[in-house]
Amino acid sequence: MAAELFIGLMSGTSLDGVDGVVADFGEGAIAVRAHASAPFPAALREELLALNRPEGTHELHRAALAGNGLARVYAEVVRMLLAEAGQDAAPIVAIGAHGQTVRHRPGEFDGTGYTLQLNNPALLAELTGIDVAADFRTRDLAAGGQGAPLVPAFHAALFGRPDETVAVLNLGGIANLSVLPPAAQADGRAVLGFDCGPANALMDHWCQQHRGMPFDAGGAWAASGQVHPGLLARLLAEPYFARPAPKSTGRDLFHPGWLAAALGLETPPAPQDVQATLAELTAESAARAVREAAGEARTLIVCGGGALNAHLMARLAALLPGLAVLSSEARGLPPQQVEATAFAWLARRTVRREPGNLASVTGARGARVLGAVYPA
Repeated sequence: MAAELFIGLMSGTSLDGVDGVVADFGEGAIAVRAHASAPFPAALREELLALNRPEGTHELHRAALAGNGLARVYAEVVRMLLAEAGQDAAPIVAIGAHGQTVRHRPGEFDGTGYTLQLNNPALLAELTGIDVAADFRTRDLAAGGQGAPLVPAFHAALFGRPDETVAVLNLGGIANLSVLPPAAQADGRAVLGFDCGPANALMDHWCQQHRGMPFDAGGAWAASGQVHPGLLARLLAEPYFARPAPKSTGRDLFHPGWLAAALGLETPPAPQDVQATLAELTAESAARAVREAAGEARTLIVCGGGALNAHLMARLAALLPGLAVLSSEARGLPPQQVEATAFAWLARRTVRREPGNLASVTGARGARVLGAVYPA
């Protein structure tokens, strides 16, 4: 069977940069042919962080320019991918480019709400000479859904098993869980999924603030501290954790000010103890979600940057003793390639005019073709 190549690009709420893959759908299975990543330039990262906050001036102007800057980083990752794959752009059917989420307020204000991903897919098509599929979330929102998470449908296609329930936990800036029952088909009608709460976003923020490092490598700093029970209890009292699915969240809720409000009630713990508590918050909120939504599962597949955090993986295993907690690499795809591959998969669905959302996950009124295509 001939190759059917798509590029997937993902820059998530962790704001650490862009991951990209060349994915081949031509052999009846999903095969990653190349992977590349690039960090954000420091000025772009700071601007994206600033645009996550509703205050500020000239936001529309700054957001438009940040979208241009993001498209240029995306184009550089595409160049790196093509070089690694040893080919030109011609065989690539389309690029799936998620964009950078800076607001996510589904269902609020007027009953529809909005979700905003900075991007300039027209510029990306111009720079790469490849069709670009983008703006995946808004159609689901228009159909009454959360617009997120979108990856459970891909998780079902990649990780689903006919004879067991599988849980998949993506630990990016935010944690999201997919529950794949044995009966789940590729269209995922039985699939469940929702955002559990924070993952790397708050841990990275605290590490940057107190150690001047982009993240806590391997979770070593968190492992050196002690969990503060009072702080953990205050953080877990956030009403979002008790809300039923469908639900989705982001930096609109789990931002440094949210953490500061909890810390401000008393003399704060030592910085390493706060880091340990933030890691425990991620592990505990995710473990609760798994127990409540996937109680019959015996396998938890973990992907995203958090799968490389040995301390966090150990805490998940301790809190879920009945489950085998595995990195997605054990199932054929390294953790930092999963989401980018998901957006290659979604781009393929868009180009083929096939639905990309799951109403059982997002709460939309039904299946919808997601995204728009910007021809090269």
